Amino acid sequence: MSVPFGLIAWGTVAALYIWPALRGLELSDAVRPLLVLHSFRYVGLAFLVPGVVSPDLPAAFARPAAIGDVVAALLALLALLGLGNAAGTALVWMFNIWGSADLLYAFYIGGRLVGARKLEAAYFGATYFIPTFYVPLLLITHGLIFWILLNVASH
Repeated sequence: MSVPFGLIAWGTVAALYIWPALRGLELSDAVRPLLVLHSFRYVGLAFLVPGVVSPDLPAAFARPAAIGDVVAALLALLALLGLGNAAGTALVWMFNIWGSADLLYAFYIGGRLVGARKLEAAYFGATYFIPTFYVPLLLITHGLIFWILLNVASH
């Protein structure tokens, strides 16, 4: 229930505060704060830290989630560096596709493991905030970036 509530809460924040602040800005200005937010995705490495997560957290979930997040953070930083030209726009697309797919894949793997009774909430330990608080924010902002990219492309 935490993830759907997180999506509703962050969706509300995005609709009331984030989107109104970004609407009408040039691509670079609109995506810059969202890319900065995603540069913190290195936090996903915590899924690999013994003592932060349970030793029972399946590696089939932890490794792809951690590595996918680090790649997303690096792509976000590269996209930030390239903003303002066609290569930068391509990097924003690459980051956003990768980052979205990474999060959806983690949900897919997590769902399969929960269904097989190999993943429990207690295994997340201190990282419980990541899928319940941070991931919904990331998903909402990925949606905003797609919206911005598609609106820029249509003009």
